[in-house]
Amino acid sequence: MIRHPVRHRESLSSSALAHFPPSAGPNLGNGQPVFLKIHFTEREREREREREGEEEAEMRAFLVLLFLGLSWAPLSSASPSSPKDGNSGKDPLKLILGGENLGPLKNGISEPSAQAPGPMADDQNSTILLAAKRTNRPDILHGFRRYRNGWNITDQHYWASVGFTGTFAFVLAVLWFVLFGLALMFHYCCGWRLNIKDRDLHHSRRICLIMLIVFTCAASVGCILLSVGQDDFHGEVLHTLKYVVNQSDYTVQTLRNVTDYLSLAKNISVAQIFLPSNVMNDIDKLNVDLNSAADTLMEKTSENSAKIRKVFNAVRSALITVAAVMLLLALVGLLLSILGHRNAILIFVVSGWLLVAVTFVLCGVFVIFNNTIADTCLAMQEWVENPHAESALSNILPCVDQKTTNQTLVQSKQVINDMVNVVNQFIYTYANTYPSKDSHYYYNQSGPMMPALCYPFDSELRDRQCGPQEVSIANASLVWQNYTCEVSPFGLCITEGRVTPEIYTQLVGAVNESYALEHYTPPLLSLQNCNFVRDTFQDITSNYCPPLQRYLRIVNAGLGLISIGVLLCLLLWTFYANRPQREEVFAKMRLSLPTKGCDGSKSRHKSCGNGDQNGPSTADTAV
Repeated sequence: MIRHPVRHRESLSSSALAHFPPSAGPNLGNGQPVFLKIHFTEREREREREREGEEEAEMRAFLVLLFLGLSWAPLSSASPSSPKDGNSGKDPLKLILGGENLGPLKNGISEPSAQAPGPMADDQNSTILLAAKRTNRPDILHGFRRYRNGWNITDQHYWASVGFTGTFAFVLAVLWFVLFGLALMFHYCCGWRLNIKDRDLHHSRRICLIMLIVFTCAASVGCILLSVGQDDFHGEVLHTLKYVVNQSDYTVQTLRNVTDYLSLAKNISVAQIFLPSNVMNDIDKLNVDLNSAADTLMEKTSENSAKIRKVFNAVRSALITVAAVMLLLALVGLLLSILGHRNAILIFVVSGWLLVAVTFVLCGVFVIFNNTIADTCLAMQEWVENPHAESALSNILPCVDQKTTNQTLVQSKQVINDMVNVVNQFIYTYANTYPSKDSHYYYNQSGPMMPALCYPFDSELRDRQCGPQEVSIANASLVWQNYTCEVSPFGLCITEGRVTPEIYTQLVGAVNESYALEHYTPPLLSLQNCNFVRDTFQDITSNYCPPLQRYLRIVNAGLGLISIGVLLCLLLWTFYANRPQREEVFAKMRLSLPTKGCDGSKSRHKSCGNGDQNGPSTADTAV
């Protein structure tokens, strides 16, 4: 639905309107008013020739909305892909911006060649590497040489260097999986044992139990940290995603509003005063492009936000599962090892062996994730400080220079003044006159003179204050309602008034178009010169990046505690669960008690046979 301008409850007094000069509008030498249809007067032909080279620029301001759409494109195109055909790999937004669908507007501000000389151009010609110091890491794909090209999500070497940050955890996972697997095989298959003397057994068991309790507590604390950290991280991710989606929705809504106003401008007709046909054709083409951009942006935002939610929901489920299973494993393993259930503890040892390897891998993945987010936040912060310098983000967010931005603003102001001029010429030559009944523009005009529409800009396109007998664009529709008459079936006024309801509707349509250009030009320019994106990035780096990195560190700390805690618990489970039980100790004590020998003398246990074999004076316990 098209929104009408804000109408302030202001009105001009009848006495002030009574002094409005009826002859203020242009007229011919014979006193007849000018008929304002395009090409009707020599003046209009001259004005059209003067504006022949400027017709394209009148609507260029609206093209800048397409630029923001590119900021969401990497969400769906960051992963490398090889299109099957020539068109399958093209981004619809890039097709729009590339000029293939823009016709005569393709050489406007959408092309990067429109850049101003001077200091701003110097900034644009300079090149900066985003997050260069932070991304200076070994490149796995380049023989572990240092990566020095800065943040660039389209460069596979950047991802290789980021992946290197998780190498330590991945190596630990492999070493743990191989070495502990070999130890288990030797322990259970080859009968490998640790021999502890009986006199040290009690002391060793006590130390082992204390360490087992400590490491179980450490693993439990890690599970708690992981649960709390993943919950906060997941909530912050959804909060950030909601903010980005809201920014995208704002852009889409702006596009919809502009296309509505452009469609309204196409249908503007005040007493057969129309916009030039070539401008109307440009509006048709531009509306197609704007609607396509809005649809593409909305579709990409919806699709990518759904994908992001799905991925992070899966990550959350995985982390919750790891935290719950590891906590259960640590506590039940401690209980079984204390009770000495050797067969049951074997199952928990094998399960823990695999889960610790998985936890190490997850820890490495989150280290990579943490570094990627930190790199991106730093890159956005540096781009905010140098938005016009050539960088990895400049290809995603093409911004124009200040001179081109000002030119767009000038063109928009000129269009507004031209439309106000059309409205005022009608008021002066039609509404505020007393034509004869046989005149083709007679509809029984009467009553106080209708106030003219205020020019918001002067001849030098600077802001202008409205005069006492002028009505502003904001409240023109409300004021002009007082000058609308009731009409007969023949279209003539039967009550006092200067315009018929039909003409009033046409005037309001022209005012609405002027209002749209006046009030939507600043946000359009904000998108064109990347101020909108700059503010968005600044908000993200200030309010969203620090919590994300903080919660990621908590998740990594939890995963690290779980990995180390359960790892050490596994070693102690194997040792403590295989300690001698009470029956074994009692049997050994009986074997070591003094008994009568074969000759009736007291001695330690001997075997009565062909030879005497004394039992060991000091028993060894194999664990």
